[in-house]
Amino acid sequence: MSVFTTVTPDDLAPFLKRYSIGQLVELKGIAAGVTNTNYFVTTTHGRYVLTLFETLQAEELPFYVNLLAHLAHHGIAVAAPIANLDDQYIDTLNGRPTLLVTCVSGGVAETPNEAQCAQVGEMLAQMHLASRSYGGYMKNPRGVQWWADTAAAVDEFLAPADAALLRAEVALQQSQDYRSLPAGVVHADLFRDNVLMDGDRVGGFIDFYYACNDALLYDVAIALNDWCALADGEIDPVRARALLRGYQGVRPFVAEEIAAWPVMLRGAALRFWTSRLLDFYKPAAGEMTFAKDPTHFQRVIQQHTGRQDFWLN
Repeated sequence: MSVFTTVTPDDLAPFLKRYSIGQLVELKGIAAGVTNTNYFVTTTHGRYVLTLFETLQAEELPFYVNLLAHLAHHGIAVAAPIANLDDQYIDTLNGRPTLLVTCVSGGVAETPNEAQCAQVGEMLAQMHLASRSYGGYMKNPRGVQWWADTAAAVDEFLAPADAALLRAEVALQQSQDYRSLPAGVVHADLFRDNVLMDGDRVGGFIDFYYACNDALLYDVAIALNDWCALADGEIDPVRARALLRGYQGVRPFVAEEIAAWPVMLRGAALRFWTSRLLDFYKPAAGEMTFAKDPTHFQRVIQQHTGRQDFWLN
């Protein structure tokens, strides 16, 4: 993620002595994202990712860290956490709670193909099944009420037509009742930059720090809205059908999910329209931060509105 807290090699040297991963070779900040501080750490033993948590406190982290360990144990392609010499996953560096994870193979698929979308859908469904035995629980901190509160906070910055659309989409989601849908642990941020692809194979899902308990369909909608979206907000039907085919080959949708799908797609887009508006108009301070275009997900919502073909067959 973006670098909010600077770490130098001198800072890292005593930290690494608490681990069995060798001596530092290279430390490099990762200049993408908007929430935590991430560095690539290359040592004499291999390559890792170091995360310093900027908003989450140490007592909040076990849900996420133990989830990663649980999924890795069940064969899901994730960046597995590394324990220190005290057998603790969570440590501290420069005043921030900190985690080291393995660096999984692959790179970001900027323009994903049909086969890659199918593999992401399949791995996401496998993740949902594997997480059923995970005992942790985390209420979604960025659910519908957060969307409503954030929309109100940025209303003054928007053109009247955009503000009216935002309020209407919030009202639509507030009118929904998703409690009958199958639920469990969701990634909640499975964008292309949070999946490393090794060719057409999933190298690993990364950045689980929005993971929570919510409708599984919400997770699928978030992934599809990014993996299959075009620049104008339209959805590529070939990629969309591939992702859904991969997912439903493992966990088919139930009737209630099929009925909820059109509005859920809009809700998943609203989640990121509101968060990007907040980042754009009220950004956090950081050394290498950037705000992503909020209008992209406004266009995704507008394209979803009134669509008849939702690629479920």
